[in-house]
Amino acid sequence: MWCLLYAIMVLYVPFHGFNENSDNNITEEEVPDGPHDQRIQSPLQDAETYRWQLPLLQIEQWFEEQLHPDLKLSFALNSVLHRSTSAFQKIALLDTKHFGKVLVIDGKLQSAERDEFIYHESLVHPALLLHHKPKTVYIMGGGEGSTVREVLKHRDIEKVVMCDIDRVVVDFCRSHLTVNQEAFNNEKLELVFNDAKGSEKFDVIIGDLADPLEGGPCNHLYTKTFYEEVLKPKLNDSGIFVTQGSLAGVLTHKEVFTSIYNTLKHVFKYVVAYTAHVPSFVDTCGWVLASDEPLKLDVEELEIRIRERIRGELQYLDGASIASSTIMNKTLHTSLVNETHIYTEESARFTHGRGIFGNSQSEI
Repeated sequence: MWCLLYAIMVLYVPFHGFNENSDNNITEEEVPDGPHDQRIQSPLQDAETYRWQLPLLQIEQWFEEQLHPDLKLSFALNSVLHRSTSAFQKIALLDTKHFGKVLVIDGKLQSAERDEFIYHESLVHPALLLHHKPKTVYIMGGGEGSTVREVLKHRDIEKVVMCDIDRVVVDFCRSHLTVNQEAFNNEKLELVFNDAKGSEKFDVIIGDLADPLEGGPCNHLYTKTFYEEVLKPKLNDSGIFVTQGSLAGVLTHKEVFTSIYNTLKHVFKYVVAYTAHVPSFVDTCGWVLASDEPLKLDVEELEIRIRERIRGELQYLDGASIASSTIMNKTLHTSLVNETHIYTEESARFTHGRGIFGNSQSEI
């Protein structure tokens, strides 16, 4: 099809007043306002000499995430590295020109190689640093392994349990995301594939789940009932829960972020929301901390704990940025204060999104 189109375009000869019986005169025609603005000769002599000189047509692949019915985000691709489908969701690993390798699940970007450290540092370290002495951590979701990687930077952690319902996603990421292979092989990590139930208690629980999507596998894990009956009983005394809260931008925070925050306020005594901009999402992301013990954001104490507890250097966070991330702009602050929606299975809210890649418009 492209070859036929190219042939038609190449053979097309644009000029005014062509008459095949006229003399072989050559006239000049202006081609204005283009990237190759030039004067060309309209051929009445040799069609081979004076045809359009077109650049070679290049077919470029793009991944598109439909953020809303009238809004798409596009990434130019080098290649589609891997694709897989499980009983729960569709998974793809794409090599993008701008953000490196990106993980896509059910058409939504999960993380990008170039800036995933912002998301995962923000998800993990505030909760672990605010806890007085965390030893055990439970991760809901987190199949790509980056959350485990960040948890294991804390010297005093003795045990990490990562529970994901989808073994295919975990095996996929374990095989293809080489940056996290050391974390997956750490003896402190225990992998569990079930629905997050059990009687063992933990100091910190991290919700690194997919966004609530209509028909998605994780929606019930954002409900008040789940928080009350399953999650909270798994926390030790003075335990801390943190969850990703999806997008928290000025135009997107009311999708689910404020609802998750308000739902947790009805389960825990102390709840703190915080945000950070993640370039690959082209938006602000939100997280929510919750505990029945006060969450003290003391910058000096946070700096001391970072130095004493964490191996190596954090790329994004320090004590001051953790504290400042909890300061909302007026729009978000007002929405958080005024939110009344409580997340239940009957009154669920969802984020919008699906993904398409390639010129064939194949859906991910």
